[in-house]
Amino acid sequence: MASNCVASRTQPVSNITLTRRQNALALFQDFAEKALASGTSPKGLEQSFAATLQVSPSMWSQIKSSRPIGDKLARQIESARGKPAGWLDDVRKEPVPSAAETAFLELALSAWRSTHSAGRKALREHLKTIVANAV
Repeated sequence: MASNCVASRTQPVSNITLTRRQNALALFQDFAEKALASGTSPKGLEQSFAATLQVSPSMWSQIKSSRPIGDKLARQIESARGKPAGWLDDVRKEPVPSAAETAFLELALSAWRSTHSAGRKALREHLKTIVANAV
């Protein structure tokens, strides 16, 4: 029997929880890219985004990392960002990398190709550490 849950470190997390979190993070990425492109300082972007959602910065921090987004909060986020009801619930394909992501990927590939096996191992371990600390 197939499960509707994906295992996490502490307990099963439903697919809707993961989908809503990924979509909320995509909304933040879009917000941040537009703000940075318009010359806004990166400092305070998280707080500004939280304000647009009408939630506290602490609540946004929890949403990014572990707090499930319930139906009421999902509809609030969608409304605040001009999305139709149910938008956060839809699974989306991975977006095409932004210009900043493409530049990073090119830099990472260049670093990978320009070093020896010990350097590659160090690079891989450093990235794993960053990802593990971000969760």
